[in-house]
Amino acid sequence: MKTAALSRAARASGPRSAKGQFVAAVVGAAAFAHLLNDMIQAMLPAIFPMLKSQFALSFGQIGMITLVYQVTASLLQPWIGLYTDKHPKPYLLPCGMMVTLAGIALLAGAPSYPMLLLGAGVVGVGSATFHPEASRVARLASGGRFGTAQSTFQVGGNTGSALGPLLAAAIVIPRGQPAIAWFMVAALVAVAVLFRLTRWTLKHGQAQLKGLARHQQEGLSRSRLIRAIVVICILMFAKFIYIGSFTNYFTFYLIQRFDLSIQQSQLFLFLFLGSVALGTFAGGPVGDRIGRKAVIWISFLGVAPFALALPHVNLFWTGVLAVMIGLVMSSAFAALVVYAQEAAPGRVGLVSGLMFGLMFGISGIGAAGLGLLADHYGVVWVYGLTSFLPLLGLATALLPGTRNRTLLLRKT
Repeated sequence: MKTAALSRAARASGPRSAKGQFVAAVVGAAAFAHLLNDMIQAMLPAIFPMLKSQFALSFGQIGMITLVYQVTASLLQPWIGLYTDKHPKPYLLPCGMMVTLAGIALLAGAPSYPMLLLGAGVVGVGSATFHPEASRVARLASGGRFGTAQSTFQVGGNTGSALGPLLAAAIVIPRGQPAIAWFMVAALVAVAVLFRLTRWTLKHGQAQLKGLARHQQEGLSRSRLIRAIVVICILMFAKFIYIGSFTNYFTFYLIQRFDLSIQQSQLFLFLFLGSVALGTFAGGPVGDRIGRKAVIWISFLGVAPFALALPHVNLFWTGVLAVMIGLVMSSAFAALVVYAQEAAPGRVGLVSGLMFGLMFGISGIGAAGLGLLADHYGVVWVYGLTSFLPLLGLATALLPGTRNRTLLLRKT
């Protein structure tokens, strides 16, 4: 009787973990919360046409909404991560999602343009809080399989980014601005999930950290760390500008070059986005087996021939190459994040904030820059230019190696 009661109590306490083991339920919950968070974030640009019409906004004012969101979502992340590295705040995760909940409410009821700006900014603050802290939990539950945990976490976000516009089109656009409030349901579910993750962290976090100690990497010296950060920024620039050229302008390229309909071009975009999700998931486990730098090399230089060939092939091969590019190029993100975390051990929040913030910032600036180039030179010309970006992956040769501390101890 007593044993049965203890068993029931253990089950009620949430996901359990042996010290330092991969906790699939926790990693999966973090990925699901990432899905909900990024689904909410992706809803915002999807409703811009509706807001432009309802509030008689100019393109400049729409751009300002994007800027306010991007600034809060990008720039706050590393500072939040840095603070929580030094002063852990486990309940910051659900509290940050409550901030997102408030931002959705502001957007749903905003009577004026300034209130729309405020709502976008508040949603950005919630996103800035979520990414470094949720990434920290996923790493904590990885059991040393850091790449697998990070790629699983990131696939959740990719899925949410794909679902957001679809739900906005199905729910918000037909019903108008007040229907934005339906996304509060997703935020409430995320709050509940994040409360459960926080409880798991408080109960099992110390044991997991002790178990992960044997996987701890020796951090880089200051000069080598600075060099690594510069190289990572170059690689992130190449990856997200090139991927952004597809997510934002691939349909326009297909329509202009091959005279496809909007529906036909959307099918090709869906195939590309699906390959990105699959490649993101595969990159983490592969990196755990063969090393982060190897995955980064393969991701950039492996995709270079496909990228250079894309502007010169027919429609069939354009589809094939787009899928190959999505699979190979997207595998780098988890490897880059985990490499940076290994290069600066003890700074998981700061590194995650920098990486996700850099992703947001580069994607936003890149989309605007490519749009200006397309206006002046045409979208086909833009694809000819961006096809050279994967060659920046040669900078991987400058990445310092990271070494496992336990291996060093054995040698000494």
